[in-house]
Amino acid sequence: MSRLMIEASTPLCLLQDAGRFGVRHLGVTQGGAADWRSMSWANWLLGNGLDAPVIEITLGGFTVVAEEDCVLALAGADLGARVDGEALTPWRSFRLHKGQRLQFTQPLLGARAYLAAPGGFDAPKVLGSSATVVREELGGLDGMGCALGKGDGLSYSGNPVMLLRELTADQRPDLNLDAPLDLVLGAQIGEFSGQSLFDAFNSVWHLDSRADRMGIRLLGTALQYQGKPMISEGIPLGAVQVPPDGQPIVLLNDRQTIGGYPRLGALTPLALARLAQCLPGMAVRLKPVVQEVAHREQIEYLQRFKV
Repeated sequence: MSRLMIEASTPLCLLQDAGRFGVRHLGVTQGGAADWRSMSWANWLLGNGLDAPVIEITLGGFTVVAEEDCVLALAGADLGARVDGEALTPWRSFRLHKGQRLQFTQPLLGARAYLAAPGGFDAPKVLGSSATVVREELGGLDGMGCALGKGDGLSYSGNPVMLLRELTADQRPDLNLDAPLDLVLGAQIGEFSGQSLFDAFNSVWHLDSRADRMGIRLLGTALQYQGKPMISEGIPLGAVQVPPDGQPIVLLNDRQTIGGYPRLGALTPLALARLAQCLPGMAVRLKPVVQEVAHREQIEYLQRFKV
């Protein structure tokens, strides 16, 4: 068993995996890595299962020290990572020698970085997953939903990959947000005014600072719902709810399981991964797509991990 010792952390640094499934009927949310693409690539670089537990580091402020020589992998945002002061860029596996310090400082590109270890980090499974959901006190190193803190030890038991790997330019997800976010239209789409539908897909939305792993509010032209009051219904990952103030909210991994606000639809998994790397104030656009197209693009992307 190998270990990393946490020297500095923040409440935004969490142990995550692919998430908790089959339990929403119990009122338990999904959790899991907000940017599943980057989590998967970090694990791929080490030959792990794509859903093995990783460390999700949001905005930086995280430092670990190696207790012995090890091989780790880093993917996702460039948070100014440094090994003993020397810059380390993401999308690669790398060696960390005993006593060396890996530090994440501040966002240079993107918001969330993912640190993987051989075999995945050790943590108990709660309802089938190690994913940390602080609000529900589930997952994490102790199984009680605690964020990673100074003095915590990160252990792992997998065999390190001897040959270091790096993603090619074609493999690396583009963290810039030039293209619009694909949205599969929802059941209430016809209950919004025509002008609101035009505004929803032809206007720029800005990410509010009121954002966390539960959801991100979009600021822009207020949308008008004209339908009848709704009875609460199940909420999928990526649902775009429109509360009475007309400002949409994109619901993320730690969302509630039911809700009664009307929905434009739901962002696709690929769009959600891109959104997870956006900082407050950034501008985004929405683009309607049909479910068949979204499903095909998801399958095509998953094929990349079989290389």
